[in-house]
Amino acid sequence: MTYAYNRLDKDNAVVLLVDHQAGLLSLVRDIDPDKFKNNVLALADMATYFKLPTILTTSFESGPNGPLVPELKAQFPDAPYIARPGQINAWDNEDFVKAIKATGKKQLIIAGVVTEVCVAFPALSAIAEGFDVFVITDASGTFNEMTREAAWRRMTDAGAQLMTWFGAACELHRDWRNDVEGLGTLFSNHIPDYRNLFTSYETLTAGK
Repeated sequence: MTYAYNRLDKDNAVVLLVDHQAGLLSLVRDIDPDKFKNNVLALADMATYFKLPTILTTSFESGPNGPLVPELKAQFPDAPYIARPGQINAWDNEDFVKAIKATGKKQLIIAGVVTEVCVAFPALSAIAEGFDVFVITDASGTFNEMTREAAWRRMTDAGAQLMTWFGAACELHRDWRNDVEGLGTLFSNHIPDYRNLFTSYETLTAGK
């Protein structure tokens, strides 16, 4: 099969943050907890920077899964927020699907906890309905590398594209000249090494 490069388009993308809940985050073991939370917040900042419509959803908040990470709720106070009463697959929730379709976007940028369930199930369902799905791997987490690899394989076999938040941001931005300071600040806020690089750049270009 010939591969077609279907790249992200900021005018046709919506971000889905699925089940980044306090209880579920304690299950993430395939990535360092601090790095994982940084990546989730970086994805959120990316969505804000590119003005992408963003949809939040949680599963069974009243149970052990717990509430949504408070930073996400604070960052997107006006975003659709679907607290699913019990559906494990977010796509089984009518309000969630309606919120996505209401954006008119065909590219779904998705991340969540845990990868093989909360990300894979809606990703596969969306692909089956004709959406293009881009999974942000480093803002999604699960129990271990084995379950992560199984989830990635299942999604890619169905047509999902695996990306990191950094790669997604670069693809959305297209050209540094669109906004050097803005993109550099986004990266600097979440990648310590990049902060050093950008500080050097700002020093060299000061006064020019």
